[in-house]
Amino acid sequence: MRVGKGEATVVVTEPLSLRPYNDVIRAVGSGRAIHRANVTTEGSGEVIATYVAANRLVEAGDLLVELDARSQQLALELAEANLKQAEQTVERYTQLRANGNLTLSAVTLSEAQTALEQNRIAVEMAKITLDAQTVRAPISGRLGLSEVETGDILSVNDPIVSIDDLSALLVQFEVPERAIGLLQKETTILASTPSFVGKVFEGEIESFDSRLDSVTRSLTVRARVENPEGLLWSGMTFSVQLIHESEPLPAVPATAITWSRDGSKIWIVEEGKAVSIPVVILHRQDETVWLDTDIAPGVQVVTEGAQKLHEGGAVASRNLQDSSGSAGFSKAKDEVPS
Repeated sequence: MRVGKGEATVVVTEPLSLRPYNDVIRAVGSGRAIHRANVTTEGSGEVIATYVAANRLVEAGDLLVELDARSQQLALELAEANLKQAEQTVERYTQLRANGNLTLSAVTLSEAQTALEQNRIAVEMAKITLDAQTVRAPISGRLGLSEVETGDILSVNDPIVSIDDLSALLVQFEVPERAIGLLQKETTILASTPSFVGKVFEGEIESFDSRLDSVTRSLTVRARVENPEGLLWSGMTFSVQLIHESEPLPAVPATAITWSRDGSKIWIVEEGKAVSIPVVILHRQDETVWLDTDIAPGVQVVTEGAQKLHEGGAVASRNLQDSSGSAGFSKAKDEVPS
């Protein structure tokens, strides 16, 4: 409704406030154990004992499987006997040379010393082969299902069991390209899983890829979620939120924004007159808009009725945030009361 000459345009105002903007990135990801290992055999032979019950907790170094090691034990004993003989030969040759025995050449002594070193190596190799008949846990964690049973014949590199260290999980998810700047600022994520409705787990971003996917234009991110209670399992699906709270920014209701050929602007009230101010919209969420503007906090911004205003026009503002707690009018100077 147009007002008559000399009449003030009635609008609704509220003071410009500063509020942080919460930028929320949502994604879906899956979790895996922070450390995991697929245990295989290094030796071969018949299984004589197993300790691989599913879901059993083990420590690094715990015994998992024993293979028949009789032939490997005999091979070690033979290597040790050959080593002892080689040591005695070198000791005898050295003593003869020291006593001036000219029939024993330096070449013969050198060959004996070489044989000694070869036998020392043979002993170490025999020890390694013997140790391979005993399979131990390479990491601490929880055992998975195993098909290995006593009496089975295993070959080198046959699978035995998997181990998952579930003290923490790595949750991997994809974020859109616009989240790259956010990843440089924030390291905390909130994760939830359908397995525990209503429970939120906090995690820390551990790493992210160095390039975007050329098709989806997304970035792969990994976050570490601690799991001290052991509630979370490898393979779980997670809903992930990455939240960044900005510095306080000028914020107004979306109804305060008007548009012209020059772009977006808002109207403020100065000494009872309407003044338009160009603004840049930074963020929009529900009914609130965050702006890039130099307007000082507390300045009265027109939130309703801005479409009726013209530059320098008289304004009668109704402040919905009047300190008295009730709506009131403020009249412009020289305003003609209605």
